[in-house]
Amino acid sequence: MVQKHTITAILLLCVFAIFQSCSTTRVLQEGEYRLAKNKIEVMNDKKFNTNDIEPYIKQSPNSYFMFGWNPFLNIYNMANGKGKGWDRFVKKIGVAPVVYNPDLVSSSITNISDHLQYRGYYGSKVDSRIKVKKRKVTVTYLVTLGKRFPIKEITYSVPEGELAEEFWKDTSSVTIKRGAWLSEDALDRETDRSSRHLRNMGFYGFSKNYYSFEADTITCPDSALLEMRISEYTRNEGPDDARPLRKFSIGDVAISYPQDLKVNENVLRNLNTIIPGSIYSENTVNNTYTRLSSLNMFSSVNIEMNQADSNVVDCNISLAKSRLQGFKFNIEGSTNSSGLFGVSPQLSYFHKNIFRGGEWLNLSFMGNFQFRPNDDTRSNEFGVSAGLSFPKFLFLPYSLFTGAVPRTDINVSYNYQSRPEYTRNIISTSFGYSGNIKGRLFYQFYPLQLNIVRLFDLDEGFYNSLRNDPFMRNSYQDHFDLGSGATFQYTTNTDVNPKTSYFYTRLQFDIAGNLLSAFRPLMQKDASGAGMVWNTPFSQYVKSEISVGRTWVFGRNGGQAVATRFLAGAGYAYGNSTALPFEKHFYSGGANSLRGWQARAVGPGLSQMDTTFIIPNQTGDMKLEANVEYRFKMFWKVAGALFVDAGNVWTLRDSESSGNTSLFTWSNFGKSIAVNWGAGIRLDLNFLLLRFDMGMRVHDPARTDSRWLGPGQWLRRGNYAVHFGVGYPF
Repeated sequence: MVQKHTITAILLLCVFAIFQSCSTTRVLQEGEYRLAKNKIEVMNDKKFNTNDIEPYIKQSPNSYFMFGWNPFLNIYNMANGKGKGWDRFVKKIGVAPVVYNPDLVSSSITNISDHLQYRGYYGSKVDSRIKVKKRKVTVTYLVTLGKRFPIKEITYSVPEGELAEEFWKDTSSVTIKRGAWLSEDALDRETDRSSRHLRNMGFYGFSKNYYSFEADTITCPDSALLEMRISEYTRNEGPDDARPLRKFSIGDVAISYPQDLKVNENVLRNLNTIIPGSIYSENTVNNTYTRLSSLNMFSSVNIEMNQADSNVVDCNISLAKSRLQGFKFNIEGSTNSSGLFGVSPQLSYFHKNIFRGGEWLNLSFMGNFQFRPNDDTRSNEFGVSAGLSFPKFLFLPYSLFTGAVPRTDINVSYNYQSRPEYTRNIISTSFGYSGNIKGRLFYQFYPLQLNIVRLFDLDEGFYNSLRNDPFMRNSYQDHFDLGSGATFQYTTNTDVNPKTSYFYTRLQFDIAGNLLSAFRPLMQKDASGAGMVWNTPFSQYVKSEISVGRTWVFGRNGGQAVATRFLAGAGYAYGNSTALPFEKHFYSGGANSLRGWQARAVGPGLSQMDTTFIIPNQTGDMKLEANVEYRFKMFWKVAGALFVDAGNVWTLRDSESSGNTSLFTWSNFGKSIAVNWGAGIRLDLNFLLLRFDMGMRVHDPARTDSRWLGPGQWLRRGNYAVHFGVGYPF
């Protein structure tokens, strides 16, 4: 075993050495050099954040894969210069070296100097130092920060009238304070804020161009006396162009849309918050734009304001129709070295205006099929769901909501599962509300959630195993689940495939059975004393799950990213239940989880695979998971990824069938963490991202011998899994 590990390690080192030995400057012309690195040294302030300067350097070197190495740069340099098949192949796959341009260094120095002055460092000096080694250039920018001036006094000059009244009311919100550093950056941010406030107070057309500043840095040495002025003419005008700055009110409001769009106009008018006769407010205009856009019925929403009088503006809202109905298809697939295949297709139909009032209809058909070729082992799952969403909070008027209006959602679904051990039917329905706050915080609140679960055709061996284990028996029984749930998600980027750095967090909470428990004394009881509804025990539990993720996008043109995610969840049964319903259990593994395992093939804890299930079905009451993925562009629309996943699921109560191997305890926590690493290929079509991932196990808690797996074991039977998916895993 040691010898195999040694051979594998040597082979990996040889491949690395071959790439490293290939020149990264071979294709350069005579007199050309490759830009290898940019450095920034701040001579008089070692704590200065140089990340603030980097965007102003006009030429960036090639991005690196790891340790200053980019294999695709090496591949490009394998070209033989003949321009034929081989050259075209390696240049298509590889990445061309960045050719050093001294002119761009000079313009970068100017850029950096201008930016530092904008930030309030007056008289800064920027020089460059060029180091050449083997046709590779390292450019070091030497920065000496200029002098800064704290603001000693601030005075204001504002024309009398309506604007002065609103301005003086707002002085406590002014962001430029005594003692702050003088900078054009700070002044720009304040004029943006102040002009936005005044536009919300009725001053239509008012902008930052009405502001001017005068700073005196001579009267008081080493500090500044600042005067902030608002004039009745802009910076591009003169005193002769002055006109009174006054508040505007709303005149006529018109809404236009294509004639072939059949829509109840009352819905549009109820969502419009720009009311004739009211004081103009930019926030009101933006709010109307958000409300109408949230219908998802329009390809564009254009709100045009036109001055009709000295203090009146008319509003014209123009709506362009989008595609109102269509189909969506999604599929995930996986396989592992034991020969078990899994395919999960989903087909959805949507209509965004089913009753001509902005109502959304969603019909979804899904399947989940697991099988082994040339084997009778099968697991089939079919599901159908229907959802209807109304663009209002039912039973409450639109006027109660000043911002975005929540939608009312009604959902119904049926799910059929046929496994070797049992057949199960699940009927579900929910009623609730969904919406967002400022396009960043999304929420769903369901005061009513109902699940009815029935099991049939239990395999005799499986049934006997349940009789000997009360914990498992209570998970696999008919049950009636009535409760409430909520989901909250905050994100800094709502794009389907974000191209910039972003952060998100998601919290999900479910509680069931508490209302029914009040009537338990009046209910018929089963043999264990549990209250029943329609001859079915009702479930009583609480469950919560939180995930936090952050993705950093960097490199030239955002060609690289590091994505991270942490997930934690737990559920606990009490009162009328001694175990969570099985469909509420947590599981790990699969295309979006631990990718070295197939779905439901990990844990719980240190447990080995439960042989009562022919197809893996490992679950638990608690889940912890962490993921890190490095993403990098390769060529054309193809990108690569390296990832590490770690986590597991555990039970919170002892199970007789597994002893305490599945139970979460601090003593076995480290040993029970499953770890895999892997690599993937992505095809990014902008509107769609297709993904292939292969995960290999590094630490397997279910192994009875050594749980750590060396390189020689990664590709052995049972130690890897391959997944196909749509979209990023997290």
